[in-house]
Amino acid sequence: MEAVVNKIIPFSAVDGPGNRTAVFLQGCNFNCQYCHNPETIGKKNPYTSVMTPEGVMAEVEKNIPFIRGITVSGGECTLQAGFLQELFSLAKEKGLTTLADSNGSYDFSQDEGLLSVMDGAMIDIKAFFPEDHLRITGQDIEQVLKNSLFLAEKGKLFEIRTVISPELFDAPETVRQICKFFEEYNKKKLIRYKLIAFRPMGVRKAYVKNLTVPDEAFMEELKTIAEGYGYADTIII
Repeated sequence: MEAVVNKIIPFSAVDGPGNRTAVFLQGCNFNCQYCHNPETIGKKNPYTSVMTPEGVMAEVEKNIPFIRGITVSGGECTLQAGFLQELFSLAKEKGLTTLADSNGSYDFSQDEGLLSVMDGAMIDIKAFFPEDHLRITGQDIEQVLKNSLFLAEKGKLFEIRTVISPELFDAPETVRQICKFFEEYNKKKLIRYKLIAFRPMGVRKAYVKNLTVPDEAFMEELKTIAEGYGYADTIII
C-alpha cells in the first residue's frame, strides 16, 4: 500500500503530547477559507512523495529514542485510512503512541481496525453552527460532530481545536457551545482544547488575509470560557 506524503517533520512539540514525528499526508476534502496548508489540498504537487508505510516508518525510526510517538496530519489523513492503519500498526510495534489529526469527517465507528491502533485523535472543530461551518469549509458539520462524539465516547478524543478570528463567527458563543457539546465526556477524561489565533501567513485568498488577528485579551477571554466549563487543559496558540 502507498500514500502521497507531503512532508515529514522529524521533531514536533505542537502535534500532541511530548516530542513527536509529524507526518503530513496529501489531499483534503475540506476547502477552508483560512487554510494555512493549501499545498496539501490537492492530490499531489511537485513536492510530494509516494511512500509505503514501511518507507515512512524507516524515516520515523531515525528519530527514536528522541520521540514519544507519531502524529499523522494533512491535508486530511483519513482519506488514506488503510495506509494510516498500517503505519500506526508499525509504530505500535516500536512502542510509539499514535495520533491522527483530522477534520472529523471520517466515520471512525466503521473502522475498528484503525481504532485498535490509534491512541487518539485531534479534531478540528472549524465552527459549531451549521451555517458557519458550511461557509468556512464548504462542508456540513453534522458528520463532524457525530464522529467527534463517537471518539469521545470511546475515550479517544485527545484534543479539539478551533481557529479564532472575530469575523469568522461569534467566537465566545461558539466556544461555549463546543464546550457544552463535549462537557460530560471531558468530566470522564480530560479533553485538551486548543484555541488557535488566526494568522494570515500562508492563506490563499486575499480577502482572508484581511481577517482580524485576535489579540491576547480576546483569546484569554475564550480560554476563561472554556475553563469555566471544566476544560482545565485549554491552550492558546
